[in-house]
Amino acid sequence: MPHRTLPPAAIAVQRPDAPGSVVVSIPHAGRLYPPEILAAARVPIADLERLEDRWCDVIAAGAVEAGATVVQALWARAVADCNRGEGQMAPAEVAVPLRAQFSAPGRKERAGLGVVPTRLADCGTLWKRPIDRAALHWRLESLHRPYHAAIAEELATARDRFGHAILIDLHSMPSIPSGQPGHGARIVIGDRFGTSAGEWLSDLLLDSAARLGVAVTRNQPYAGGHIVRTHGRPLAGIHAVQIEIDRSLYLHPDKSVDAARSGALARWFAGLIDAAGQMRPDGDMLPLAAE
Repeated sequence: MPHRTLPPAAIAVQRPDAPGSVVVSIPHAGRLYPPEILAAARVPIADLERLEDRWCDVIAAGAVEAGATVVQALWARAVADCNRGEGQMAPAEVAVPLRAQFSAPGRKERAGLGVVPTRLADCGTLWKRPIDRAALHWRLESLHRPYHAAIAEELATARDRFGHAILIDLHSMPSIPSGQPGHGARIVIGDRFGTSAGEWLSDLLLDSAARLGVAVTRNQPYAGGHIVRTHGRPLAGIHAVQIEIDRSLYLHPDKSVDAARSGALARWFAGLIDAAGQMRPDGDMLPLAAE
């Protein structure tokens, strides 16, 4: 790996023998907790694990074989949330000298879900001390920045080869509560309301998800976070979409993996990658041997 600041276990990049135009990002399924994180936590690891997109990486089990390059965070989301920008935190959640750089928090940041998660409902503050400059720098340099650098590198390589690149940012979600936008949807496709990807790609994903026989929405309640907002640049030939999949579609009630249903989703996702990899922005199919 060319990223000198990357500790060996922070992320993994898996490439097929013949990489295609699709890059898959899995930022929230990491299950490794560095000793520094466990030492800093004021809650047990079970509470930190609530931040995870539990086992959603099993859905991407066939992604590399289907032709996608997969960039995955192996360290847990508790270290740093790669789907938040470096300036996304509430001032009250950090040490006083840092507060000026986090002056306009949004709803999620105020809830403690910033670039460093700091609070969760029912367990309160996650860390023994406010996040200070050294802790923030370590988290960004160890995980967040290398993760985005890897995505950017793989997308640039794909675009150089094929003339365009596709980023699929894979997440899982709890069931959407009654009364919230998108209630009843089991899969949500987010393209930042058409700004992070061409219509052809969003339509492909929506049609493919609908064939699973479950309710699908677009941008409600998840339009896509920092990853697709940062890397999706359709005018520059990079199209990025976020997929949220209801965990009840592939997990048992005790949060363990349902092998049969997760396997079916993995086959669906591999087929989606194959179909996306054969498309190009004008809606035609790529030639069989693209160079």
